[in-house]
Amino acid sequence: MQSIRTALTGALLVLAAGTSALAATDYNKPPAGDAQYRQCLGYAAKLYEGGDEKSPIKGQTKAQAWCTCMWNETPDDFKGNLVTFAETRKGKETNKICEKHSDWSE
Repeated sequence: MQSIRTALTGALLVLAAGTSALAATDYNKPPAGDAQYRQCLGYAAKLYEGGDEKSPIKGQTKAQAWCTCMWNETPDDFKGNLVTFAETRKGKETNKICEKHSDWSE
């Protein structure tokens, strides 16, 4: 009975660790050449510091991870500037999610 409990506990720990790692990379990559994503990267580079630092997302800078998150978290029909949206009352909650995702905050 003890070995079953130990095995089950170990399996749950592995599952929890895997789920955390998956959560950090579960966003769809914006399509190549996406104008809204490119605008986000350019605008964020002008306004904020530290965007070129490594993010927790493999192969992405903090700005890339943040813009990818914003691109995914806004409604499909959103056509505006992701950076200016993040600064609005309505966008502040999305901004918090994406700052945490990219490890990029003030």
